[in-house]
Amino acid sequence: MQFTRLSSLAALPDHLRGAYVAIGNFDGLHRGHQTIVAALLQRARAADVPAVMLTFEPHPRDVFAPAPFMFRLTQGDAKARLAEALGLHGIVILPFDHAFSQTEAEDFVETILVRQMAVKGVITGADFHFGRQRRGTPLFLRGEGERLGFAVETLDLMDEGDEPISSSRIRAALSEGAVTAANRLLGYHWFFEGCVVKGDQRGRDLGYPTANTMTPTGFQLAQGVYAVRARLGTRLLDGVAAYGKPMFDNQRPPFETHLFDFDEDIYGQSLEVALVGHIRGQEVFSGLDELITAMDRDSRKARTLLAEAEPLSDLDAKLGFFG
Repeated sequence: MQFTRLSSLAALPDHLRGAYVAIGNFDGLHRGHQTIVAALLQRARAADVPAVMLTFEPHPRDVFAPAPFMFRLTQGDAKARLAEALGLHGIVILPFDHAFSQTEAEDFVETILVRQMAVKGVITGADFHFGRQRRGTPLFLRGEGERLGFAVETLDLMDEGDEPISSSRIRAALSEGAVTAANRLLGYHWFFEGCVVKGDQRGRDLGYPTANTMTPTGFQLAQGVYAVRARLGTRLLDGVAAYGKPMFDNQRPPFETHLFDFDEDIYGQSLEVALVGHIRGQEVFSGLDELITAMDRDSRKARTLLAEAEPLSDLDAKLGFFG
């Protein structure tokens, strides 16, 4: 069955009706979320029905919280790619706004789950709430399932150490530059996408031309230098990237990727970047010669890390950053 991505339930294809459905925000689709997906696939196969993810964009916290907005691990496009790579048959990304937040829990179940989707069963995390004033608790959903004839299962997220794997733990790790820890919790190399824009051309003058991608609002990756693997269309390109400009204007800097052995005009094109390793934090140098020496050293370290890099899981391999 071909993977289907939808942003509305107004015309849900017949082949996705009667599915087993996982519901949640699933920011990052990390290893904890992946336990829910694995259970979903198992239940769907046993019932001989499709497996579908129902999620929301933007994240509800972005709708209700004042700026600065939260650090998102996966926007809608990335979430859909992960869902497809995990083997789901479809994803429904419903627009979330203040009006949607006022949907009564009963209406969410009766209209969305039963009338529009005709769900066979539902799986959520144990902390999932829905509906106006978050009245839709796991216990409420279980009662609605019994009343309306669909199965309900709630699962705790996977623990690692003394606490569950969570999106907040991964955000905290990335904000500290702890790429290895974040990738381990995700189960894949964290990636993001941006349009290549013109920069100030300083990198080219220093012998390190860069593909500059603007970062989304709320981007809180630690400023520093990283070994990265980029995807440009169908091509994979290794590189070294810097985030932050302590020696220059450092106001909302772009993510600057120097692609090894590459010299093409790619302005306006979309570039996906996966973080392979953290090389160092940002430093202020006494002059350009010292800066160039550090960039040379960073490049050598990045090439070493990239030569040794391997997929962290089957999911990581399916995402395609490793050939």
